[in-house]
Amino acid sequence: MYVIFGATGRVGRATIAALRDARQPVRAVLHDERQRGEFEALGCEVVAANLLEARDIARAIEGADAVQMLCPVPHGDRDPAVTMERGIDAAAVALQANPPKLLLALSDYGAELQDGTGITGLFHTLEQRFRAIDTHLILLRSAEHTHNWARVVPAALATGNLPSLHHPLTRPFPTVAAQDVGALAGRLLLEHGAAAATLNEAERRVDIVSIEGPQRVSANDIASAFATALARDVAAFALPRDQWLATLQRAGLSQPHAQLIVDLYDAQNLGRIDVEPDAGSRAFGTTTIAQAFGALAPALLAAAR
Repeated sequence: MYVIFGATGRVGRATIAALRDARQPVRAVLHDERQRGEFEALGCEVVAANLLEARDIARAIEGADAVQMLCPVPHGDRDPAVTMERGIDAAAVALQANPPKLLLALSDYGAELQDGTGITGLFHTLEQRFRAIDTHLILLRSAEHTHNWARVVPAALATGNLPSLHHPLTRPFPTVAAQDVGALAGRLLLEHGAAAATLNEAERRVDIVSIEGPQRVSANDIASAFATALARDVAAFALPRDQWLATLQRAGLSQPHAQLIVDLYDAQNLGRIDVEPDAGSRAFGTTTIAQAFGALAPALLAAAR
């Protein structure tokens, strides 16, 4: 049984699709019961769980051969770092008590760094906690998810300017479509699931796999791709550093959450957030930013009307 947490997210949906296409049994773990029917129609067993409760997580992983676990970033939370640490603790407790043969943890570029990376530092905590679990652990680190740019499209549609915390606007950085991360996760689970079941304790290992898109892009490239997808004039705009915190708070983030984002992009712009050199293996998705934004465009335009 493959147990997929975060089933309703873009990554989780793609992982489940890969596993069900291979006719594997899947248990989809949902936060919202209202989406149960969609996953039951795919042939999944469905369990609802609160990811802050070790008891719920333990129930969800019962009988699992392989588990895909994430550390969701809580939106609208007053102090997301505290909440994410609670979720990591709950997952680690449940997984340590009943470890699956294979555990795939969704992580981030830069998770090897202990501090100074803002919200990415929480993924460092996750990796360290999960390394102590008696399992074959795969740390799937992904670059910035392409679809995150959709959050600033309303501003671009209203003003023609796409605000960017990536400075300078010409600097290439890694990004990846979420569905490519999920598809790779599905392949890794299928490839390693059967083998992990035959490993003894002395053979347990940690694998690091990093994924980014087919090519690195700049904020200017992002704006150009959105201009094409939306059929509007869109230009990247380097939001001044001294306006970051206030702008993020006006967008609805709490001060602690906004500070985590500011610290992350400070690290990004210093070149600290990237694939870890000589660590594990690397993979490259196939979805271009033009394809990703083209798929998002109809919904974004509809929401703006």
